Amino acid sequence: MTDQQNGQAGAALAGTGATSISDGAEALKRAFREHPAGIAVITAETPEGPVGLTASSVASVGIDPPALAFSVTRATGSAGGILSANGFLVHLIDSRHVEVAKSFAVSGAERFTPEQGWTTLPTGEPYLPGTRAALRCRALHTLGVGSSVVVVAEVLDALFGEEATPMVYVDRAFHALEDAPKIG
Repeated sequence: MTDQQNGQAGAALAGTGATSISDGAEALKRAFREHPAGIAVITAETPEGPVGLTASSVASVGIDPPALAFSVTRATGSAGGILSANGFLVHLIDSRHVEVAKSFAVSGAERFTPEQGWTTLPTGEPYLPGTRAALRCRALHTLGVGSSVVVVAEVLDALFGEEATPMVYVDRAFHALEDAPKIG
């Protein structure tokens, strides 16, 4: 967007009573910081060992074929391992596993520890028993967008654990949805 177009966009938003941020990157960060998102831990097995990361970008895409999408910030480290793996697991995390989600969100943190309770599926992927749902997937498509990669993956099958209190990430913190009233 040119400076002139940016100025026109800012002028078009004036008078709405809302706060306007003309820097697109800052606007996007602020908007999504205030938007609750479910939490997933995505894991895969690589020749170097298991890899994993925490993602709040997982979304259902469709049912024919059954597919989901997520994005990763760069195609190196754990993200690169997941992108190059034949398959991976998308664990939909609840409040019982907040410490696992935290450790997989920080580069260099301890992962796959005995205390976390990981096992390995017969297909090779690291699996966290007791997770509400773990979707076994394979990548169908990837799309580079700047320094990020969007992954569209086919869901091959799923493992379902015990129901527990759902958890979301909003305003840079994890929140349990205990007894959240239904409003609609």
